[in-house]
Amino acid sequence: MSELEFDIVIRNGLVVDGTGREPVKADVAIRGDRIVAIGEIVGQGDKEIEAAGRVVTPGFVDIHTHLDAQLAWDPIGSSSCWHGITSVVMGNCGVTFAPVKTEDISYLAEVMESVEDIPRDAILEGLPWDWRTFGEYLEFLDRLPKGINVGGMVGHVAVRWNVMGEESLTEAPATPEEISEMCELVDEAIESGALGFSTSRTLLHRTPDGRPIPGTFAEDEELFAFADVLGKHGRGVFESAPRFEKAGADWAGLKHEIQTLGEITRRSGRPSTFGLVYNAVRTDMSDVALQEVARENAAGASLRPQTTCRPIGVVLGIQHRTPWARAGATWRSMEEMTVEQRLALIRDENSRAQLIAEANDPEKTYGGSVLRADLSRLYLLDAENPNYRVGPDETLESLAEKAGVTPVEYFLDATDASDGSVMLTLPVLNQDFAAIETMLEDESIVMGLADAGAHVGQIMDSSQPTFFLSHWVRDTGFFTIEEGVRRITSDTADLFGLADRGRLIEGAYADVNVIDFEALSLSGPEYVHDFPGGAGRYIQRGRGYEATIVNGKIFMEQGEHTGALAGVTLRSSD
Repeated sequence: MSELEFDIVIRNGLVVDGTGREPVKADVAIRGDRIVAIGEIVGQGDKEIEAAGRVVTPGFVDIHTHLDAQLAWDPIGSSSCWHGITSVVMGNCGVTFAPVKTEDISYLAEVMESVEDIPRDAILEGLPWDWRTFGEYLEFLDRLPKGINVGGMVGHVAVRWNVMGEESLTEAPATPEEISEMCELVDEAIESGALGFSTSRTLLHRTPDGRPIPGTFAEDEELFAFADVLGKHGRGVFESAPRFEKAGADWAGLKHEIQTLGEITRRSGRPSTFGLVYNAVRTDMSDVALQEVARENAAGASLRPQTTCRPIGVVLGIQHRTPWARAGATWRSMEEMTVEQRLALIRDENSRAQLIAEANDPEKTYGGSVLRADLSRLYLLDAENPNYRVGPDETLESLAEKAGVTPVEYFLDATDASDGSVMLTLPVLNQDFAAIETMLEDESIVMGLADAGAHVGQIMDSSQPTFFLSHWVRDTGFFTIEEGVRRITSDTADLFGLADRGRLIEGAYADVNVIDFEALSLSGPEYVHDFPGGAGRYIQRGRGYEATIVNGKIFMEQGEHTGALAGVTLRSSD
């Protein structure tokens, strides 16, 4: 081949192609937005990347995000962009921005804030809202400059509210006429390229006035009607946030949810995915769910429950909110302070003594924040190397006891020493790594639930790929590198029918990571104010990603954006 025949050549890397095949040392050549050759490449590229001693993988595909709003003002899709993610699926859990009537725009923004903790004002200010149908929404995504590839499902909340209004919130079943109208909206969405249909069944998802969101009480026949639309088109995924929290003593509720989803897949011929995590309150829930999934799949269903690879935990710290935020006047005074002012407060001898006294007062109640009993489940997250796999000897209380101080004193000392960068985490789900192992071993499980773009002031899990590869592949050897990479590339891409994504093969889109695998690691969460109107959120960076390429353009280098915005809209027809 002639000189400079390629746009990019990645040389001498260990190619882990995303299929599960063993890694091979090879070059990867890119022309335009495609991989055109893998092997020993003789010709030169306009850009040459030396990858000796590095791992070369497909870009990672994150199927559970809520970046629906954020991408409008954050085209690189942080924090996802710092963790090798090149394609994302939005519109999960039934909460989407289309279809929408003009008079309902504010309502959909409010529901997104209530369910996913994305500020309403940021949504209204940051989005143009110049669409009404889902197809028009996808056209908006087409116009939107973006560094990553983006697709979305159509959500039950928007569809049901569009047709039924206030009645969509009641337990009364939709009429046949209303179901028909809703199906027309879903049909338009799938025809236009929606990646599927999503719904929320959980009672945990509430509207601003405290009622379960539209779709929560939809009867099975309504859900089956949507499944028939997917079946008609022969594409799309049925995604659900299931109602497992009121499963009943014999798990009848949980089993019914899974059986309904199983029937949806059988009648539509399309797969279904739903969130599944370990719950310390009902420790056998995830095991029972997997057993029911196995029974359904043996009966012809196509169920892919999704889980995450570490505890889901609330993040706390001086940068945003502490466990003692309501413990007394001194703590409450921090609310309107900058981080620098908060640090000055805890470094002042008198105010520090007052903070300690207020936090340790046995008469204090912590109204609405983290309760005193939860202090026994708090762990420190180091800013340079946060450890998410910790045991009872490493809780804040245990560390404080060893140091001969109270937990609040230990926290204040660590905060002072780290200039405010140390954080705390309170695991609320997936708290048991043995249970996570059981789920990860199950052949039906797919990686998901990273929730990028959601719960922005509470959790930070969009760093999942970095933790998954560094912990479950490199550090523990639980997965081989080829299987670990497959789990977050071709497996997730194939579930959503993302053609030519998730694999390093000739003809595939050139979404590629070049990784220093030994250096792969996380920084601690940070709280920043970069949303419209100065609203805040948690971010988390990854280390070890030397280059991330999207559609043949180098998007990120050494953790920094190059300026390239080559992302495209992912449609189910692609």
